[in-house]
Amino acid sequence: MEDPPANNFLQTIISADLASGRVSTVVTRFPPEPNGYLHIGHAKSISVNFGLALANNGRCNLRFDDTNPEKESQAFIEAIEADVRWLGYEWDGEVRFASSYFQQLYDWAVYLVEHGDAYVCDLTADEAREYRGTLTAPGRNSPNRERTVAENLDLLERMKAGEFDEGAKVLRAKIDMASPNMNMRDPILYRIRKVAHHQTGDAWVIYPTYDFAHGQEDAIEGITHSICTLEFEDHRPLYDWFLDHLPVPARPRQYEFGRLNPSYTVTSKRKLKQLVDQGVVSGWDDPRMPTVSGMRRRGYTPAAIRRFCDMIGTTRSDGVVDVAMLEFAIRDDLNENATRGMCVLNPLKVVLTDYPVDRVETLSAAGHPNRDDLGERALPFTREIYIDADDFREEANKKYKRLVLGKRVRLRNAYVIEADEVVKNDNGEILAIHAHTIPGTLGEDPADGIKPKGVIHWVSAAQGRTAEVRLYERLFSHEAPDKGDNAFMDHINPASLTIIKQAWIEPALADAQPEQHFQFEREGYFVADRYDHSAAKPVFNRTIGLRDTWTDG
Repeated sequence: MEDPPANNFLQTIISADLASGRVSTVVTRFPPEPNGYLHIGHAKSISVNFGLALANNGRCNLRFDDTNPEKESQAFIEAIEADVRWLGYEWDGEVRFASSYFQQLYDWAVYLVEHGDAYVCDLTADEAREYRGTLTAPGRNSPNRERTVAENLDLLERMKAGEFDEGAKVLRAKIDMASPNMNMRDPILYRIRKVAHHQTGDAWVIYPTYDFAHGQEDAIEGITHSICTLEFEDHRPLYDWFLDHLPVPARPRQYEFGRLNPSYTVTSKRKLKQLVDQGVVSGWDDPRMPTVSGMRRRGYTPAAIRRFCDMIGTTRSDGVVDVAMLEFAIRDDLNENATRGMCVLNPLKVVLTDYPVDRVETLSAAGHPNRDDLGERALPFTREIYIDADDFREEANKKYKRLVLGKRVRLRNAYVIEADEVVKNDNGEILAIHAHTIPGTLGEDPADGIKPKGVIHWVSAAQGRTAEVRLYERLFSHEAPDKGDNAFMDHINPASLTIIKQAWIEPALADAQPEQHFQFEREGYFVADRYDHSAAKPVFNRTIGLRDTWTDG
């Protein structure tokens, strides 16, 4: 049994239910619709549902609420399964599908009709919208509301047989068109959709609505705690109405928690799809996307995402969470677990004129300053090396702690060098720096007592490798990009991706495995790309910088 989640009002409810004997085994579920990729909000829901089950020696089901085949696909199902497993969770038993219960749901629809609690309606979508009323005005009964049971049973069977066109008829519950809760105004239970289903093929031409299927699925599976986000709170009376009017095998209870709304982020599936369809991003798993697949490719770790979900807690209120909390969690995790390495993003050649032309010296550096299990790494040192162009100036004031003509600097894990000369082309562009090593300074301060100004990173020009490095930033430049319907497209950060084709890496980094994490010293945290990285063509994605630059001014 794991420790109960901290800052979680749902755990208090579950503890009371177990103590009172209302339930003997906690059974939760994660019920995504397979119409898109999971995003950070779903990761929160996964951590809540699976976490509560684990903490209480219970079970958690993975169930796809696949009631709308027009927008669903097997590819989404497979991606969701992979995401749940990657986050570190395993569902109870086999994957479940709403479509597995279609016959039972239809039988229950017939039951409602037989008991006078449902009817077939002929209103068009526009007419139904007019009859429904508004938030301040009650709706009106459909002209078809008083059809006889026999007539409704006949029409429902003919709907099922495919006799009517799409939109010609629907099955509706007979509840209360004057209810202040719009969800109770004779909601639709079944629509005609002559579309093949990814699980059931052409077996059905009518499909249950999400609202009709959801609560009954929970009842079939014996879910004890139906946990969802606050937007479903107004749907709870409808779910309870169905449970009251149907011979269901169990009585699940629904509890709502505040959804996760990170700043600088959009989580609407419709809007995420728009980003993909319009080519703003390369796909659902683009590392700038807030999808679980995107975060994984960016280099976020399951441990960091789970910790973030714990940090923000589970409450009854909606609110915006500073995305910097997620970034803190990933920095903290990678600082403890990422292997160190050196990468020069903006290479500038340095020729060490006193160093033998053919000499290759193998230096060593720790794989991690605090992790012996990450071992030592070999650093080939040669006459010609690359440093970052930003680490050199011909002249600089005393605050500049890097390489300056006539001054000294230490190369990380190597020698102290002193810059002697700048080699330029006819246009005045710097081609190389000529410098010399200070004897006896490998791991030691100079014997003459003249200490270097700072420490810079480097890579051997002869032994190092070129790599493509993708520098990712937040996709949106506005803290609340989701305000308004299409305003989010106006807040795309033009600097969200910078691609460096000719970065220079220490040779061992080329042998990294896809999804292996690194701290490139002085540059940030990076990951070998999940799909594009290979030893022949190294590709690294920047997960996040060493510090938060968004709040630095």
